[in-house]
Amino acid sequence: MYESRCGVLCNSCERKESVHCKGCIDMKTPFWGGECKVKSCCESRSFNHCGECNVFPCDTLCNMGKDQGYDPAIKIDQCKKWKSE
Repeated sequence: MYESRCGVLCNSCERKESVHCKGCIDMKTPFWGGECKVKSCCESRSFNHCGECNVFPCDTLCNMGKDQGYDPAIKIDQCKKWKSE
């Protein structure tokens, strides 16, 4: 079962409670405000997560969080797992 659009495992996220995040699946907008391009893209195409897209992994997903030091490969691998389930 998928937990996010991008491959983040929201249910095991250490920051979830401290930032009052319910996970993007259950939120209209991200906890930080503004827009998440990955969430918007998936929802506009009626995808549960990025792994369902024929352009996966796209530049948006591959660069998501890189400027903040996050490794996108972890999310990409998770979306691949969800796709195969």
